[in-house]
Amino acid sequence: MHWKSLVILIALTASSFGQTSPSAANSSSGKRPFTFEDMMALKRLAEPVPSPDGKWVVFGAQDVDLEANTKKSHLWIVPAAGGEARRLNPTENEEERPKFSPDGTKLIFTSKATDPTQIWMCGFDPAEGKLSGDSHQVTSLSSGADGGIWSPDGKNIVFVSAVYPECKDEACNKQRDEELAKSKVKAKIFTKLLYRHWVSFTEFKRSHLFVVSAEADASQPNPPVRLGPRDLTPGDHDVPPFNLGGQDMYAISPDGQEVAYTSNVDQVEATSTNNEIFLVPITGGTPKKISTSPGNDNTPVYSPDGRHIAWKSMARAGFEADKQSLIIYQRQLEQTQNATADWDRSVGDLAWTPDAKALYFTAEDHGEAPIWSLALDGKSPTEVARLHAGDLTFSKDGRSLFFSRVSVTAPAEIARVEVSESRAADAPEVTYVTHVNDALLSQIAMQPLEPFTFKGAANADVQGFMVKPPGFDPSKKYPLKFLIHGGPQGAWGNSWSYRWNPELFAASGNYVVVMINFHGSTGYGQAFTDSISGDWGGKPYEDLMKGLDYVEKSYSFIDKTREAALGASYGGYMANWILGHTDRFKCIVSHDGVFNTESAYGTTEELWFNEWEFKGLPWKNRELYRKFSPHLFAEKFKTPTLVVHGQLDYRLDVAEGFQLFTTLQRLNVPSEMLYFPDEGHWVLKPQNARLWYRTVNDWVDQWTE
Repeated sequence: MHWKSLVILIALTASSFGQTSPSAANSSSGKRPFTFEDMMALKRLAEPVPSPDGKWVVFGAQDVDLEANTKKSHLWIVPAAGGEARRLNPTENEEERPKFSPDGTKLIFTSKATDPTQIWMCGFDPAEGKLSGDSHQVTSLSSGADGGIWSPDGKNIVFVSAVYPECKDEACNKQRDEELAKSKVKAKIFTKLLYRHWVSFTEFKRSHLFVVSAEADASQPNPPVRLGPRDLTPGDHDVPPFNLGGQDMYAISPDGQEVAYTSNVDQVEATSTNNEIFLVPITGGTPKKISTSPGNDNTPVYSPDGRHIAWKSMARAGFEADKQSLIIYQRQLEQTQNATADWDRSVGDLAWTPDAKALYFTAEDHGEAPIWSLALDGKSPTEVARLHAGDLTFSKDGRSLFFSRVSVTAPAEIARVEVSESRAADAPEVTYVTHVNDALLSQIAMQPLEPFTFKGAANADVQGFMVKPPGFDPSKKYPLKFLIHGGPQGAWGNSWSYRWNPELFAASGNYVVVMINFHGSTGYGQAFTDSISGDWGGKPYEDLMKGLDYVEKSYSFIDKTREAALGASYGGYMANWILGHTDRFKCIVSHDGVFNTESAYGTTEELWFNEWEFKGLPWKNRELYRKFSPHLFAEKFKTPTLVVHGQLDYRLDVAEGFQLFTTLQRLNVPSEMLYFPDEGHWVLKPQNARLWYRTVNDWVDQWTE
């Protein structure tokens, strides 16, 4: 899975590239600097779920309890026209992923009222916007259930559960779980790859799609008895494959008779990105593969009239950062068409218009993720709104498009655009539907992010961004935090991050924050993205150094004697590369980065990534692996370095961090290591995150004061 997801996309200035939230204003009198505690107090909104009658929008919102060290999601509701949001189900249970029944009278959601999680259902009163009747469980599987969706005919619910592929029923799965839990032997025997992934060992289970009837058998006593659940995708393959976020990778046909889903059935998953699209009757049966690309096909979405299925597709096998084209499949003719073959951007979230005449989607472009529309007429996509959007979904009547909107100065809120009058209208008005974080953000001094462009490697135009500290005074000199994004096929953009927040980095100690979208970044065309593969320490390093040169020469308020470089994932790799190639920084922070390219290959799990980026196997293409391995430049290490790594990071094993720290210590380079025994590639627990920000910022303060 793409390292792009590991550092959340950050930010272009909203004043130059689009609207900001009303509360996300520039620094002004009476406002205070942003703090970590402020960030933890913000509600984290999930995707919008409009009611079929068009009156309401339901969504999940996660609250962080810093002292309890917990995150808990609850269901909220807001009028679709905008207004005051309120809790929908005021219980202490953690609930998320709500979905309305087609008639709007019921709501299903994932609840943690039980362990493991299950799908629950409750009645809904459309007139009052309230739940009606008692909530009850739809599923009671020992393996749990998540991701429930309704069939459009309202008769069935499809959901995901992780089961033992050799088990044929619930009793078998339950027995296996109980035996493992009771066993005093915790050893595992691995017979193939992947045996661990991201932050966990596979535990010999597979995600499968199940179907259960939505209506209980009235002849049966309480609790309600339903037909099912029935495994729709038996076998030793995950359905859907591991997903770091975004849309569901499965859907149900408008007539309720068929399920489209994503799965990788290649023999060695560790070396394959070949996700495929399959169809299976909702009653079960033999699946039918309809995709043909050797690359990653994913996220099928049926057109409302049932004539087409759209999905995203990559052309090249083994390359997880290839361009995502929009494929449209004509169901009756069984023919596919690449609708964006001549369009040089990657398609993101998808949504059909209710009349099935067009598709709307997001696509990164120069740091934003605008909304685009594409009619089924062979023309190029048209930009609808230039902002940073995600989670697109239409109202049933097609008049409103709801989405999550973020910016560098504000986390996600739900917004909408009216699209029914003219899909070709210029700059339709964007209206915020929710304002749940406005009260807190109105007290905070946020600085806009300012874009700049310079000539980088190969004399190409390269874009960078800057965030100034609150209370900025151009007559003063400021130290600089130089942030390096992950991916490496990622980008800084007009988005919000809880893990690498430029506003918080700027406010903590009054720093100027600079970020560069070097060669390999997304949103600038596929050739620009491709250019980093096989060249990790080449053009990207040149871009970063030339970008920093440009900033130092162009902005007199930057104190170039007090600069720090900070990066995670690929950014951590580049921090390590910088360590052996320049002494211009006062200190470095290297989080979860590659130190030894050969050992990183042997300890990672998604082998396709390393094999693509370094053009083969390390024992067959050792020259390239060694050419760009930071550990071979250790004799040049001089810069004080903070090393950060998590024990549960299976993308970049903790050994990479240990090797770097050991080397720094043996060289007598001032160094510390922040080690998390309970974190993976990201630092997610609230109190761990507080320690992370405090340690990172204190380290930079120590060496730049």
